[in-house]
Amino acid sequence: MNEQIIWIVLKRLRTPFLVIIITFAISILGLVLIPGTDNNGNPYQMTFFDAFYFVTYMASTIGFGEAPYTFNYEQRMWVSFAVYFTVIGWFYGIGAIVSLIQDEALRKALSTNSFRNQVKHINKPFYIILGYNSITKSIIDRLNGRDYRVVVLDKDDKKIDELILENFYPDVPAFVGDATNQKMLKIAGIHQKNCAGIISLFEDDMVNSKIATISKLLNKKLDIIVKATSQQQLEHFRSMDLKHVKNPFDIISKRIYYGITAPHIWLLEMWMYGHILKLKKRDHFPQGKYIIYGNGRMGKAIKEGLEKAGVEYVIKDFDSQKYIQDKNTTIFGDDDDMESLLKLGVKESSCIIAATQNDLLNLTILNKAKQLNPKIFTMARENALDDLNIFQASKINKIYIVEKILADATYNYIARPLADLFIQEARKKDDEWAEVIVHMLNNITGMNPMYFETRLNDDNAYALTLELQEGENITLADLRRSRADRNELLHIVFLLLKRGDEVYLMPDSRMKLEIGDELLIVSDEENYDDFEYIVNNIYELEYVLGCATS
Repeated sequence: MNEQIIWIVLKRLRTPFLVIIITFAISILGLVLIPGTDNNGNPYQMTFFDAFYFVTYMASTIGFGEAPYTFNYEQRMWVSFAVYFTVIGWFYGIGAIVSLIQDEALRKALSTNSFRNQVKHINKPFYIILGYNSITKSIIDRLNGRDYRVVVLDKDDKKIDELILENFYPDVPAFVGDATNQKMLKIAGIHQKNCAGIISLFEDDMVNSKIATISKLLNKKLDIIVKATSQQQLEHFRSMDLKHVKNPFDIISKRIYYGITAPHIWLLEMWMYGHILKLKKRDHFPQGKYIIYGNGRMGKAIKEGLEKAGVEYVIKDFDSQKYIQDKNTTIFGDDDDMESLLKLGVKESSCIIAATQNDLLNLTILNKAKQLNPKIFTMARENALDDLNIFQASKINKIYIVEKILADATYNYIARPLADLFIQEARKKDDEWAEVIVHMLNNITGMNPMYFETRLNDDNAYALTLELQEGENITLADLRRSRADRNELLHIVFLLLKRGDEVYLMPDSRMKLEIGDELLIVSDEENYDDFEYIVNNIYELEYVLGCATS
């Protein structure tokens, strides 16, 4: 129990304690002053201890007899008075305790103390997530309990209630509190050694900026993952030396750019987020004129992507809120709207992107464009995950869900750092290089390969670490040998090797391994299980290295 709780209890129970003490004192004093008679008829004076003993059991249990001798009338009259007098004191005290239990300040202090203890007892690295919504819920679902734990702060008690009802396992400590308050960040564990970082993905850039500043001041070593929705804000965060700034609109802009100019690089990136490693017909971004409906943050980001790709476009300034207010509807498509689409050249265009902040308007814009030009390629911004089924049923060629993009990017950065690094390195290559990689991965590991990340240490590669400590020269090629027949190769590809700050994209198979190397491996589960078995089993490793026979 912390000092705040003790202080609240003492403050609220001070008067009831005094009342009980006074009623007891008066009752005891009366019994001491009133002369009694012993069993032989001799007068006696009750001692303070006798009086205290009698009042103690009288006040609490009433009816245990008269001690040390039978009372005379004067004593019984006083005891009768004392019974009612002390009961009043007890009732007052019990009422005060009930009132104290319901006291909002005490409940808050107890809740704070419980939250603080929950955070203290986390023994894994953890992230503090500020704000609970569909984005952070998606991050918690995938992150919590694997390599990390999470702690959540949100100033809305209803959202914290929603989180509690989700019944996450392991439990997610959550508390109602202002994320911009230093005290709350300290309670959430920002100073704990195992606090890996803080995630602030609020819509308001100013709030994110304030949180980033406070967090950096409180803990310079903290990994701060923050959202920025404008170039100005992005530069501001970079000036603060924040390396992990997530801008969903910038991600969309780059995906459109690579989708048009380097589809295989786009494919490799999307594969890292769960797309099958094959370009489908609908994945091919069309050439020709693009129409962008909406000149907000996403519209401007798409515009940058198209300009970089050298694609002709026209952008329509469209305020969704003003449209709804003026026409009192969220359905796009009256005569004026159709005329507007024709003026923009919808019949001659190859693609239209609905990028307003209203999902229903986005759907109806694309629907009307399809009516005028059935062959037009359609892209839509989906603002909330709740409408996913409606968008999927509309057969839109590309759907950009801002929330999902942000959640995926954040999760990949935390839980799949090598995949995140691979995307950055692949963007430095050209599309021909990416096409070769895609074909190679398909040939060796199939059309839908999986990827795994591992670090060569005692926990993940026990046998391999022992061999490396003894000075053995082991190459990547050695680890591709099958434990069933060392002359055959496992169906795995080493996509990336990270050694300290050095990154090797598609490392040479003759490269010698070192303890601490991090590997991004492409394979299926069966072959990766074999790989794990080999690097952890001394006999299997010696066999594939040719040191022993099986």
